[in-house]
Amino acid sequence: MYEHGHVFPVGIRSLGRMASLLEDETADLPALIRDECKELLAQIAEKTARVLERDKRLSTLASQSDRARRLQTMPGVGPITAIAVEAFGPDMAQFKTGRSFAAWLGLVPRQHSSGGKERLGRMTKAGQADIRRLLIIGAMSRLNWLGVRSVTEGSWLSRMLARKPKMLVAIALANKMARQIWAMLTKREDYKDPELASLA
Repeated sequence: MYEHGHVFPVGIRSLGRMASLLEDETADLPALIRDECKELLAQIAEKTARVLERDKRLSTLASQSDRARRLQTMPGVGPITAIAVEAFGPDMAQFKTGRSFAAWLGLVPRQHSSGGKERLGRMTKAGQADIRRLLIIGAMSRLNWLGVRSVTEGSWLSRMLARKPKMLVAIALANKMARQIWAMLTKREDYKDPELASLA
């Protein structure tokens, strides 16, 4: 459609405008282009319906498990992440600390230390890639334009956002989320906001 002078913003929100243009008989689009675009929109609608159905099934499954329900009380953790931790994560009792669990996920810097001098490198990326990826996606959702509104002024997260790149902050937040998941599951508690807990 762009080649025929019809420009739309990128994203799923523009699909309705595209569909109405294709239905408009006065639009200057060749019949072949019109048919191909209608076919693509039908494929997108079918895939969207399948994704929504899977999301609904996952939400139902996550609500039936006490561990998954508990994990979803943490901001940035949804049904998919909660079920992934339950399915792929080992028994949390085998980790001494939350940092050990974060290291198992590959969310800690690689150590290059010797002689008492500490040198930290890039993230190791060794470990459980699926949970790590989902935690980073969840952390990014907390840093997008909607999630960043809930960040308290002067908190650890707001200070990090002020001086570090967003992706680096997301990985640091995913590390923190992994440590909090370990604490929640070992203590069998729902999520407690550390900022509010320190004020109590």
